[in-house]
Amino acid sequence: MKKKPLLIALCLACLTLPVSASAAIKALIIDGQNNHRVWPETTQLMKQYLEGSGLFSVDVATTPGKGKDMSGFKPDFAKYDVVISNYNGDPWPEATRKAFEAFVKKGGGFVTVHAANNAFPEWQAYNEMIGIGGWGGRDERSGPYVRYWEGKILRDLTPGRGGSHGAEHEFLVEVRQSEHPIVKGLPAKWLHTQDELYDRLRGPANNLTVLATAFATPARGGSGNHEPMLMTIAYGKGRVFHTTLGHGLISQQCLGFKTTLLRGAEWAATGKVTQKVPKDFPTAAATSVAE
Repeated sequence: MKKKPLLIALCLACLTLPVSASAAIKALIIDGQNNHRVWPETTQLMKQYLEGSGLFSVDVATTPGKGKDMSGFKPDFAKYDVVISNYNGDPWPEATRKAFEAFVKKGGGFVTVHAANNAFPEWQAYNEMIGIGGWGGRDERSGPYVRYWEGKILRDLTPGRGGSHGAEHEFLVEVRQSEHPIVKGLPAKWLHTQDELYDRLRGPANNLTVLATAFATPARGGSGNHEPMLMTIAYGKGRVFHTTLGHGLISQQCLGFKTTLLRGAEWAATGKVTQKVPKDFPTAAATSVAE
């Protein structure tokens, strides 16, 4: 009978131990070049969010600078459950591209953040992974525009540039697939902090699901369409989460961005979401800034 208190104490101690790094979801953030000059700060903010959740251990792989020798950039993708791209710059070496394709196709998770969908316009497999993207010479040859209108996803083959945005502003994000694990439990509409609202994105759009959209108002220089903001894409056995949000620190400090990034990364890595929606998540009337 005397052993019971000791046994109970040991069990309670085990319950209070932190999750070991070996048990965490292993994430790799890739950066090093980006048309958004605050990429060092946004990488560190996302790393802080991921590690602060208690679910992820995070490494960062930084490429050489623009125009530098890229031949030594060879991350070991196989070590990770999910790769998060904060990268838009020079092409990776062919061997690195092939290794990344194999990683995702075999079941690795991938998260593309904001300007990462501008990257690699000539890399077909990457464009299949991200579904739709912008700039870099993308046009009707890249695939259709993807928009949401009157309850339906529209694939528009009208000729024209791929990628644009109006002036930065706050805007409503509207959930379109409320039962998907990434957005389940989120308000139907929530106000995002000041950001670039990407519009006129186009690409292969295969195996793509639009989770949330925003209206790109012409009053701010937008397309006048409901544009995809959050998406998922199936690539082989891999799961891809694509967020167009997150231009800079102001937009990434939105609790909506933080929450969907964390939930999207967990889903890409594991196929499920265990995180609860924060009580102070933005509403349709008010933004909310992450601590």
